[in-house]
Amino acid sequence: MKLRTTAPIVLAAALVLTTAAACGGGGSAQPSGDGKSFEFWSFTGINQKKSVEDYQKANPGVEVKLTEVGTSVETAQALTTALAGGKVPDLVLIQGDDLPKFVQQPQNFQDLRQYGADKIKGDYLDWVISQSTAKSGEIIGIPTDVGGMAVAYRTDLFKEAGLPTDREEVSKLWPTWDAFIETGKKYTAATGKAFVDNAATSVFYQAVNQGPQKYYDPSGNVVYATSPQVRTAFDLAIKTVQAGITAKQDSFEEGWSVGMGKGDFAVVSAPSWMLGSIRDNAPGTKGKWDIATIPGGSGNWGGSYLAIPKGAANPKAAWDYISKTQSPQGQLDHFADSGALPTTPSVYQDPKLTGLKDPFFSDAPTGKIYTDSLLGLKPFLIGPDSSAIGQEFLNAITNVEQGKGDPAKAWDAALANIKTAIGK
Repeated sequence: MKLRTTAPIVLAAALVLTTAAACGGGGSAQPSGDGKSFEFWSFTGINQKKSVEDYQKANPGVEVKLTEVGTSVETAQALTTALAGGKVPDLVLIQGDDLPKFVQQPQNFQDLRQYGADKIKGDYLDWVISQSTAKSGEIIGIPTDVGGMAVAYRTDLFKEAGLPTDREEVSKLWPTWDAFIETGKKYTAATGKAFVDNAATSVFYQAVNQGPQKYYDPSGNVVYATSPQVRTAFDLAIKTVQAGITAKQDSFEEGWSVGMGKGDFAVVSAPSWMLGSIRDNAPGTKGKWDIATIPGGSGNWGGSYLAIPKGAANPKAAWDYISKTQSPQGQLDHFADSGALPTTPSVYQDPKLTGLKDPFFSDAPTGKIYTDSLLGLKPFLIGPDSSAIGQEFLNAITNVEQGKGDPAKAWDAALANIKTAIGK
């Protein structure tokens, strides 16, 4: 599952020290600071290599030393260790849920205003750029993408189940999450197969990202235990499990990847960045997928930021990469290549985005579908422990789905584990 790390922190720490020594993370092994090379840490599963290759082609003589550290959680853990030890990369990608804890310590990062970030912050969605701005004014990160939401579904499997296959008709099947579950029951009754991959990420982590208040209130107070938005999403996930329509396959695990290609489930909730994972894991299913509207119509899951640690040896080279790849045009070009939804609203009406059709997904107009999913969004505050809180909710749902947890006690178990994890 994307938010779950299978490696303990000590392993992430060991990885940091290894990559730092091998790739010039700090100390005497760091790059020379000549502006022509820099060390970049990213996480896996987003095809960062392609973006780096495109940048190097456009900037001959510049060497980007890319290290894909692990999952987004492992990358954040590795960065924490690196900051404590003084061996840091020049550039690092930080997932949105992990960003707030770093924003609380702006002294650990370059204030990007010195390179002109204050002059370009208007290029980005207000609620996105504000998340990387410290209370004291420092801008520590530039957003790379947002995760507008939709549902990817198999048209061939829907047809076998007697369900409509046209994306507009499919979208009408589930105006709400309860309707989504009922559609799943019909599918499973008709085919004897699972409808959706899992309840944790494909239901809970979509529904919980659709309202104005998640784990924190607008003032920064922790409210995960009393937020109606969180409880409703959790109950929907448990209801999905009890309906017997899930394949019980954790997102991004081996069984999930294999099952996707085999047709073990017909639906995957798909933020814009998920499309690349579907292509990579099930290349033989090209043309068998389409994309429908998410129940509820709008929401955002994900998004990342590029930051430059304070001790970076080549901060100017790192900033050049940020400024060129994350400009409105740069993000538009990247969306066309990877499906990473731009954070720059000036391109939302660009024909290159609105007119883009993805042949892998039955020529679905992905640009329009995903930008539409952001239009009704009421942004919520992401706090320093959002990632840890979300993980415990996911764990509790997964335990029920795997037959290890009691549905009636899952909510209280999640709350207890969260309190242990974050101390409040």
